[in-house]
Amino acid sequence: MFFLSDMLNKKLKLPTSGEALPGRARAIPTASKHYVSRRPLKGPYPEGFEQALFGLGCFWGAERLFWQIPGVWVTAVGYAGGLTPNPTYQETCTGLTGHAEVVLVVYDPAQVSYGELLKIFWEAHDPTQGMRQGNDVGTTYRSAIYTFSDSQQAEAVASRDAYQAALKAAGREKITTEIAAVPQFYFAEDDHQQYLAKNPYGYCGLKGTGVACAIPDKAAV
Repeated sequence: MFFLSDMLNKKLKLPTSGEALPGRARAIPTASKHYVSRRPLKGPYPEGFEQALFGLGCFWGAERLFWQIPGVWVTAVGYAGGLTPNPTYQETCTGLTGHAEVVLVVYDPAQVSYGELLKIFWEAHDPTQGMRQGNDVGTTYRSAIYTFSDSQQAEAVASRDAYQAALKAAGREKITTEIAAVPQFYFAEDDHQQYLAKNPYGYCGLKGTGVACAIPDKAAV
């Protein structure tokens, strides 16, 4: 019983540098192309396209959500926000790498705005749950937005504040989403890329709050 309690506590608390798994120097193997679009997973990406990085629980369903959006050029799943270099899926699941499961979204800003992606992000999950998402418990499943520019950072914070007001009005709890400059992103293994396209009846834990998110005008941010 002590062992199970100890493991659960580790999963609900980010590891220190002394607790984190050592990882490895080399990147773990992954797919070269997107299973659905056949576009290059690691680029090169078209000139003028932008990137976004979101964590909203299990990355299988989260990735499928984003690859279906018009204007999204390619998506990939991976790990970010932790300490262990080049982690494996099994390592991140222990909670001892510090990483969140995340989705990299490469998109054409002429077709879909960052604000629109933020709206989808907020409404697709429950950002008030801390180190969990539904039945998925642990630091790996925390809500996170990692930003690639000052503009993205400002939009993300403004959208959080607007959604917090909507959640409060609906009697919901405080948002726990981590918003920070983009850290090192590590591509997940091949079998996790576009998992629900390969396994149509696979697990998807996405579940929103039912509260709509009104994104502030970018010009007002």
